[in-house]
Amino acid sequence: MGNKTLSRKLTNIKDNMKQTMNEFDFKNEFKKIRPENFSYDGLTVLYDYLIQYEENTDQELEFDPIAYCCEYTEFDSFKDVQINYDVKTLKELEDKTTVLKIPNSEKLVIQNY
Repeated sequence: MGNKTLSRKLTNIKDNMKQTMNEFDFKNEFKKIRPENFSYDGLTVLYDYLIQYEENTDQELEFDPIAYCCEYTEFDSFKDVQINYDVKTLKELEDKTTVLKIPNSEKLVIQNY
């Protein structure tokens, strides 16, 4: 699985140069800039989602942790989501926005709406 992770790429545009980032780089650079916004598991599902988005749209994304923090939020549980959003079920939430489930936990990363 480590080899698969290293072959996936996310682009960081800096001073007109592109830097390719693997999952490890993505998490470490993100934590340097915004250490409190996402857990490492939350960053894993966000990274996987962004990589899939790049592959599906054939569009390179710029590494922008501030924008990702504005666009996505990690919640400890669906009940925590309900405090912030008027939704009754997980299905209702999934119908309204992108929901990324963090494996082996109740945590979710959602696209804010």
